Amino acid sequence: MGTSNIFFLIGDELVTAPLEGTILPGVTRDSVIKMARHWGMTVSERRLSMEEVLQAVETGTLKEVFASGTAAVVSPVGQFYYQGKEYQVNGGKTGPLTEKLYNEILGIQYGEKEDPFGWRMKISD
Repeated sequence: MGTSNIFFLIGDELVTAPLEGTILPGVTRDSVIKMARHWGMTVSERRLSMEEVLQAVETGTLKEVFASGTAAVVSPVGQFYYQGKEYQVNGGKTGPLTEKLYNEILGIQYGEKEDPFGWRMKISD
């Protein structure tokens, strides 16, 4: 994922890697986690194996995958490749959670939505 953090929506759990090793903290990563928890979602910062991801694909519980990063905010992952095989996520389309996060974060940034987190600061009139 390069300079992004990746999130997997498996069932009703949003999973991302913990902040250890090569995973760096990021404002957008933190914003996604805080927002999802604010909405009452279960968010886990834990290790996730490819075996668990593939099992979620097989059972139909892998609902969405998206990357988060400063420039992209959140970007859907429509498919991924593992050991020479392609796996589609959500029919290759943007999922409802990804879209909601994108719209909500941008709405807060541009002052179009309420900011329940105190992220914005007015710097001039």
